[in-house]
Amino acid sequence: MKTLKSKIAALVSFCFMMLMIQSASAQNMAQSLKDKTPEQRAQMQTNMMKAKLKLDSTQMLKVQGINLKYAQKLDPVIKGDGGKLSKFRQLKSIQKDKEKELKAVFTASQFKEYQQLQAEMKEKLKDYRSNN
Repeated sequence: MKTLKSKIAALVSFCFMMLMIQSASAQNMAQSLKDKTPEQRAQMQTNMMKAKLKLDSTQMLKVQGINLKYAQKLDPVIKGDGGKLSKFRQLKSIQKDKEKELKAVFTASQFKEYQQLQAEMKEKLKDYRSNN
């Protein structure tokens, strides 16, 4: 039987790790996120974005700040005891705000690539959910 924590962990992995290397499993991502501080999660995201989106140094600094800001906002949601639907709504709202800020930093092609990577991660999450 699926536990609430495993469902939340999968959801959180989607929100945080949209840019995760495709060979990593959703389960490993979720556990990795739970074990990291907001600062560590933000750094992981920034490194992934730098590699996948070929960020320049100016973009890198801005993205690093954005990732840290939103990792800190998401930390209480991840660690909180709220219901699944409540957490999902909070995560979705925070992610939407983050995307607005990232869009202002990325070029049009980088933002398109970012969205494609998000879509791929969403599919991985669906696969993970259906297999567990």
